[in-house]
Amino acid sequence: MFRIPIFLLFLLLVNFLPTIVAHPLEASYNEKDSNGRCNQILQRKEWRALDIAERKDYINAVKCLQAIPVDDSSVPAAETLFDLFQGWHIHMATSVHYVGQFLMWHRYFLKLYESALRDKCDYKGAQPYWDWSLDTDEGRSIANSTIWDAETGFGGGGVEGTYTPPEDPETLANGRINPKAFVGCVQDGPFANLVLNMGPGTSVTKHCLTRHFNETTHKYLNHTAVEETMAYETFDDFHTQLEGKPSLPDHRQHDGGHIAIGGEMSNFFSSPGDPMFYMHHGNLDRLWRMWQLKGDKKRMWEVGGPTGLEANSTTLTLSFTLDMNPALGPSVPVRDVMDTEMAPNCYVYL
Repeated sequence: MFRIPIFLLFLLLVNFLPTIVAHPLEASYNEKDSNGRCNQILQRKEWRALDIAERKDYINAVKCLQAIPVDDSSVPAAETLFDLFQGWHIHMATSVHYVGQFLMWHRYFLKLYESALRDKCDYKGAQPYWDWSLDTDEGRSIANSTIWDAETGFGGGGVEGTYTPPEDPETLANGRINPKAFVGCVQDGPFANLVLNMGPGTSVTKHCLTRHFNETTHKYLNHTAVEETMAYETFDDFHTQLEGKPSLPDHRQHDGGHIAIGGEMSNFFSSPGDPMFYMHHGNLDRLWRMWQLKGDKKRMWEVGGPTGLEANSTTLTLSFTLDMNPALGPSVPVRDVMDTEMAPNCYVYL
């Protein structure tokens, strides 16, 4: 019988090992040519504008991310590529909320997620979005949205009594966990058996995906609320109004959407554990893009607000760096993500 010499086997393993423990997403820039122009403009659509086959393709790609193993020292609890995205958001949360770069960082984060779906999981489409105003205008119900369909959507709400959130007061406080939002595990649809390796909050626990729909959030998410936010003239005012508490005394579209789904999505840190995080932030990014195109040309490049929560923090500029985990993509300056029709973004909203 033919046998491979031990030293050759060792060389083969050494050469192969990086491909099974690291997953750098250089493809965040894969839509551009050598001159930096977009080779292709992806068309992001509202979930209900996708046909059934397109919806299933997207869900299958998300499940693919949840099966790709990773070994990343910066997020040691991450076992999959999907985990790595969630873990990096947990790591960065206090640096990318209530600050000027809130929308820019999340736009880039979402683009890298889209690239992962396409390059690691052979997804052919673009990242969809969830327009919650279609489910929150008068007489409508978030819980009854077709987006929760068990066969063609993301599965439904959590079943009461099937999950117990952490009880330690310090864990709850430091992780900004609202126990009332964690009523139970999602038990139907494609993510019924999803095991999250991080969260809730900053805790590291293995647990199910949780949800708890909150219909009291309609007033933050309906068309009237959106129109009020879109009417603000300056970027500083717009992004503050879009984000909501604690910069404002009440919720708005960003925090309202998180609270509407509840469970993991309601948490400041670990919300990307629910695949709906990317659907929700897709709609927020769409609204920002609409705002950019609504006014004069300067809006496309208008930035502002503090870069940190400290009293002596600097004011955001186009050269400010958006920090990213190298395994997900390179850190880039704000100016690189301002126009969705320029690389590395290369997408529009329909």
